[in-house]
Amino acid sequence: MSVERANTLTAGWASVSPAGVFSAAVVYPLLALLATVAGGRAAEELRAVAPTPLELPVRGALGVWTREGTPLTLDWAARCDPRLTGDPAIDRPLLDAWAAAQTGAPVPPLPPFGPDDGLVLASALAVTADWQEPFTDGVLRPADGPWAGRRVASLHRRGPDLSAVRVAHTPAGPVTLLTVAGTADVDVVLCTAGGAAPPGAVLAAAVTARPAGSSRPPSGPCITKGLVDAADPEPELVVKVPRFAAVAAHDLLGLAEVLGLGAAAGAGTFPGIGPDALRVTAAGQSVAAAFTGPGFRAAPVEPAPRVQAPVAAATARRLRVTVRFDSPFGHLTVHRPTGLVLMAGWVSDPEEAQ
Repeated sequence: MSVERANTLTAGWASVSPAGVFSAAVVYPLLALLATVAGGRAAEELRAVAPTPLELPVRGALGVWTREGTPLTLDWAARCDPRLTGDPAIDRPLLDAWAAAQTGAPVPPLPPFGPDDGLVLASALAVTADWQEPFTDGVLRPADGPWAGRRVASLHRRGPDLSAVRVAHTPAGPVTLLTVAGTADVDVVLCTAGGAAPPGAVLAAAVTARPAGSSRPPSGPCITKGLVDAADPEPELVVKVPRFAAVAAHDLLGLAEVLGLGAAAGAGTFPGIGPDALRVTAAGQSVAAAFTGPGFRAAPVEPAPRVQAPVAAATARRLRVTVRFDSPFGHLTVHRPTGLVLMAGWVSDPEEAQ
């Protein structure tokens, strides 16, 4: 239930603000916690978005911070140490160091918080996984679309597993979904409608998409099929995708309606935290992601090594299915055992090839 509600939150965020990278999953547990200590309309809004707790299956930084001098209930006081001083020169390094220590990986600085902030929500996430089958570096040269004429730094891979690519029929139209399997129970799902629908609609649809079942190789956006000369008749899947990296710092109060924080930004709504009037005065998230040759990284992109494959003499014809992401596309980082979408984002401006 919690995973489904967290994924619904991801879809809602995507539909209104499809950023380069964001994580509703790491915000959801904070909202569920606040729902247990809020009162009145704030509690109703928070429970509507996050009615049940969720334990993240990966390391993340999640915190509700209060300012020194704010009266707290005994229960809440036991959870809140250290507390914010109100001095940004002290609090900002404190929060950034906390985020790095909790995630165990480099993340961008958290959004700024002011000296008068009484209740601060802070979250950060960095996910790392190696690909089960690595990519090699290449160059994409889109012939049409928004990237036409550009030389895009890309990653290429080929193999026999045609089941990695699927097509889902969604409210945004047909959406091609490519699953790139990683280690540590993490997969990355790339999604595209080939420019036929807005980014938010495609990304939101991909979160809950149910691919069309078929024993035949799928047909959909950015997929081509054909017979080619080969050493054996086994079908082949070729993947060409831009290398990408994204870092982002989000002001979550800008998404207050989506996250159920509208009334929480009012006064006197958290009796479970303290007796005085208290409201959420700041809410921020930092998140980083990079799709590289060896794997999915929460760090800058490093080029993948080039591998020269021997060319065997052609003795047969094989079916080649090519998935080519040569126009803006989305990405979902998914925890394989639970289906929880850990991160999501939209790639609109690819890296130029050197």
